[in-house]
Amino acid sequence: MANRTDLPLIVQSDRSLLLETGGPLFAPARDAIAPFCELVKSPEHVHTYRLTPLSVWNAAAAGVTAEAMSEALERFSRFEVPIAVKRDLKDLYGRYGRLRLTPAPVGLWLESAEPVLLEQVAASLLTRDLVGPAVEGRLPVATEHRGAIKRALIKLGYPVEDLAGYVDGGPLLVPLVTTLPDGRPFRLRDYQFEAVEAFHRDGSPQGGSGVIVLPCGAGKTVVGIGAMARVGRKTLILTTNHTAVTQWRQELLTKTGLTPEQVGEYTGLVKEIRAVTITTYQILTWRKRKTDPFPHFEIFRQNDWGLVIYDEVHMLPAPVFRVTADIQATRRLGLTATLVREDGHEDEVFTLIGPKRVDVPWKVLERSGWIAEALCREIRVPLTLELRKRYALSDQRSQFRMAAENAAKLDVLDALLARHESEQVLVIGQYLDQLDTVARRTGAPLINGRTPKQERVALYDRFRAGEIRRLIVSKVGNFAVDLPDASVIIQLSGTFGSRQEEAQRLGRVLRPKSDGRRALFYTIVSDETVEQDFGQHRQLFLTEQGYAYEILGADEVLGGACA
Repeated sequence: MANRTDLPLIVQSDRSLLLETGGPLFAPARDAIAPFCELVKSPEHVHTYRLTPLSVWNAAAAGVTAEAMSEALERFSRFEVPIAVKRDLKDLYGRYGRLRLTPAPVGLWLESAEPVLLEQVAASLLTRDLVGPAVEGRLPVATEHRGAIKRALIKLGYPVEDLAGYVDGGPLLVPLVTTLPDGRPFRLRDYQFEAVEAFHRDGSPQGGSGVIVLPCGAGKTVVGIGAMARVGRKTLILTTNHTAVTQWRQELLTKTGLTPEQVGEYTGLVKEIRAVTITTYQILTWRKRKTDPFPHFEIFRQNDWGLVIYDEVHMLPAPVFRVTADIQATRRLGLTATLVREDGHEDEVFTLIGPKRVDVPWKVLERSGWIAEALCREIRVPLTLELRKRYALSDQRSQFRMAAENAAKLDVLDALLARHESEQVLVIGQYLDQLDTVARRTGAPLINGRTPKQERVALYDRFRAGEIRRLIVSKVGNFAVDLPDASVIIQLSGTFGSRQEEAQRLGRVLRPKSDGRRALFYTIVSDETVEQDFGQHRQLFLTEQGYAYEILGADEVLGGACA
């Protein structure tokens, strides 16, 4: 098996994996290891992955066996897979589900086939205050500690399988329509149906909680609606902003038989608690002072919810994690385009929302025509000599802003807008002063956090209708903007090295185009600056999804060489 020089993968004893990008086996190898390995970095020729506990546990929860993981490594590895890695993989895989939470006449039981493991839990500083004395080989757990014990056990290295079940919640019939208001037929796509079934699992204790990872534009909202129909219970939907609330409500009223009286909004403007209630993370985490309680958390207890949907679950704020720990008896569905969290709390999502149930690769849906083909380009713009001097004397945060607001980017923006004059183009950025300058320079309308909701909706509608072809948006455009005809996005600046932001922004242009044209994602960065360094981290997401990332100089764009 050793020295198979035609194979692209090198597995190392520290659980890192090196994958060469050249050659025909790169893509099959990448697709084989991606379900249970985490991408660390992705320069041109060799990508680095790492086998982590969470990556293995997510794969285990999704039904990938240890044998299948090991076989994928063996199949593509140039050298013999180190014995230590095989053992680590088997050990990590075996840790998931060795502890189980099950219902008890009063409270819950923590069970295991290994008495010594239960003794370890009872003695650990992390868990001993959350369990009672052993009873017939099981540890009692109070119902209110269900979330806390799960959090503690994953820190201990033994993610518990929660089989304690759920409260029913109030019944609610959510019939899916077969025909949309415009006359088009409607049904869940195959991958959407499979995602719903993977979450629900026929109502078994293994189902009812978890995360669905789908690209923007692939219909995550429809998966949520499908789950509501499958569960058939009153539902609380948490999402990112007012625009998302409006879009969820519209989708529910056009794709189900629910009436307007059954679907309520709980926002800063209106407080409706109905059978289906849609709210935002911002309203839930609002309070007058940092020392005050969160007054709107009562919404979790104001109705007998049978399902809570967390839209854009990778954005979940810490206070909502805390309240989620208290509602573990309610079914929970997370929806996202990427499980990457910049705070590193992916284990909190795994523990409190549930494991990853489905993760459909973006390129798979692209090949099937469900999302548009995309080309990603980074354009590097130099600093002027004067700006470079100021840059050299500044701290890193100031350097990043100088690089982000580099005025030389505007000439490149002009050239790109001229090249795509006949297309629907989104210009997106981080800094409001920069975006104000672009709005004045181009005459295009600007949407930011201060834009009133009605004006924001009207501008989006005009853009969809083709009345305006240019739209400038701040980071409010990262989420819940349904603009199916947008085919070009130009990113002037972003949030440091945020991979999740890169995912959301690319997703703004991935809905299939009526004429089949591809989407274009341009990022303009200042050359030889921290912005370029952060940009390389952002590229990780794109490479992880199988996208090529072209790098061009500003002169190539200004000279017309970029086609």
